[in-house]
Amino acid sequence: MKSSRYAIGIDYGSDSGRVLIVDIQTGEIKGMHVMPYRHGVIVDVLPNGSTQLPKGSALQNPADYLEVMEIGIPQAINQSGIDASQIIGLGIDFTSSTVLPVDQNLMPLCLKPEYRNSYHAWVKLWKHHHTKKQTDRIYTLATQRKENWMRKLGYNISEEWMIPKILEVFEDGKDIYNDTAYFFEASDWLVSLLTSSLIRNNCSLGFKAFWNEEQGFPEEFFNLLHPEFGKTILSKLGGEIKNVGTCAGYLTEEWAKKLSLPIGLPIATGIIDAHSAVLGTGVYQAEKLLMVMGTSTCHMMLNPEQKEISGISGVVKDAILPGMYAYEAGQSAVGDLFGNYVKKHVPQSYYLEAEEMGLSVFDLLEKKAKALLPGENGMIALDWHNGNRSILSDADLSGLLIGLTLHTKPEEIFRAYLESTAFGAKIIAETYKEWGMNVEEVVACGGLPQRNPLLMQIYADVLNMPIKISKSDYAPAIGAAILGAVAAGSENGGYDEMEIAIQSMSQPIEKTYYPVSEDVEVYEKMFKYYKQLHDYFGVGHIGVMKALKQFRNQKKEINTLLPLEC
Repeated sequence: MKSSRYAIGIDYGSDSGRVLIVDIQTGEIKGMHVMPYRHGVIVDVLPNGSTQLPKGSALQNPADYLEVMEIGIPQAINQSGIDASQIIGLGIDFTSSTVLPVDQNLMPLCLKPEYRNSYHAWVKLWKHHHTKKQTDRIYTLATQRKENWMRKLGYNISEEWMIPKILEVFEDGKDIYNDTAYFFEASDWLVSLLTSSLIRNNCSLGFKAFWNEEQGFPEEFFNLLHPEFGKTILSKLGGEIKNVGTCAGYLTEEWAKKLSLPIGLPIATGIIDAHSAVLGTGVYQAEKLLMVMGTSTCHMMLNPEQKEISGISGVVKDAILPGMYAYEAGQSAVGDLFGNYVKKHVPQSYYLEAEEMGLSVFDLLEKKAKALLPGENGMIALDWHNGNRSILSDADLSGLLIGLTLHTKPEEIFRAYLESTAFGAKIIAETYKEWGMNVEEVVACGGLPQRNPLLMQIYADVLNMPIKISKSDYAPAIGAAILGAVAAGSENGGYDEMEIAIQSMSQPIEKTYYPVSEDVEVYEKMFKYYKQLHDYFGVGHIGVMKALKQFRNQKKEINTLLPLEC
């Protein structure tokens, strides 16, 4: 109907992008197009086929992001059957700490012929773990100086964040650094491109770039890292900083033609994907914990007060909802952990059995794992296969599986991995509680909760709380559409107040998993052992995993390895 109004929400994940056309009055998804990135995650060699990458690299091609818009938006509109004139706003969310260098005209350096073979010219994805040297330097200096801004970052620095990645380019790719006009979070790059402006969002800067609303960037600290770095970095982080929930600008004529959208369409200020999911699920009240579960998991909470919680990924005011402090914690490997196990460690006989039964290997493993009682596999795992984001904030930690025997079956290991991520989530939830943030309700969204009932039952039992599952596994994109509707404002048929937009457009709860008392009792006992392993390898004896990582990376001689008891 012509009177209906719609907003576009674009969600950029680690492996694909999703374009949604959302009715701003009902939250109904009228059209959708999902596009895997053509180049995926680049980990071994650049697209030229010859430039080898260092271990730990995780790069992407920004042309894939443009393709999501240029193909996905017209496709989604066509599927929806609406007229483009009914679209009143557009919002974008993106995986955070996805950093790219661009020139003065916002052209990514890696797309220019002279830079295509340069490792540092490409997008560095959040899970690019090749900045340990820079991260350690930043952390050491910041703790020595007792930098005030660290208090809002959980007193820690992550290898994944923006500044370590930029410092890596400064130290190891100086020519690229010098030729870079701006380093952008990918969400801000796209918003700036669409509006022909320089816009940055307070959400990404506050959580990932050492910025806060009171002091801005720590210029003196940047100078102490290196005088030239301090002298040049602020201009490369230039642009107008806008809060989430504001209008960043308006769609240019050039992009309107490319995307088949109205000229001057309001474009929302960007947001981190997991933070956008808070809006899309309607979990915006205090004392509610949202788990955004995909390749990794983010654990989001809002609170009217600022609490400086050790080990979380940060706290930023107005980063999701005006007047509220947003808190983020996370696990670096969840869906990634399960997928890696299935792809690399499940025997061929299971693939054949799954084929005979007409099941996927995932479904077969879940079926077999569901037949096991809690603890029956006799194993506990540490879910650190991609490092630990919270509460230890150490990308050098690695996975552990204890309790293996000659009789261990693949489904027993699979269940141990499912349980390990639930135990990791419990560590985070208990940390929130220890710092005075009650967790009265837990909601989960994303691809994993929708398709993995055993996993969610385990979470309910381990957390000993009901787990509510959001109806849509596209919550971040719904949140982005909500921001698009708010960016439009009432004068363009949208919303002036964020809460009203959330109430109108957010997705309802589809299902609830309740804890089973006898299983809760077993998992409480198992969690005590998990916590012992967590503290032993993550706090008291971190040298074990770090030494083994040096063997794997072959960067040091055996006699220079870290002592086991460090």
